[in-house]
Amino acid sequence: MSTEPTVGARIGPLTLPPISRTTLALFAGASHDHNPIHIDVDAARLAGFDDVIAHGMLSMAYLGRVLTGWRSQAQLLSWRVRFTAMTPVLSVPICQGVMTAVSGGVAELDLVVRLDDGTVTLSGSARVRVE
Repeated sequence: MSTEPTVGARIGPLTLPPISRTTLALFAGASHDHNPIHIDVDAARLAGFDDVIAHGMLSMAYLGRVLTGWRSQAQLLSWRVRFTAMTPVLSVPICQGVMTAVSGGVAELDLVVRLDDGTVTLSGSARVRVE
């Protein structure tokens, strides 16, 4: 991505394929988060869900791909997120950001992960060195 650092410029979107059960199992292994609501349908139903849900940190990792696809990891000064909704299995996350300020060689961004139905599952902000 070669987005110039100007207020209103967008990074992304990064649209992922539907989150599969295989993705959730692999992420559980990689993250050591084996909470059964992410990988076991019966456990997820006992917890009140229709099916398993994706790890919140998986959405954050996808959002990190948007940031590091635009600037190097070394330029990332801060990054905060808030998990706002569950991500059901087979949903399609769309990750993007918009620059809200650029000053002194640093861009401030608002970040969001939306599902293909419009549900916002993660919102956040980042500060990125752009010099």
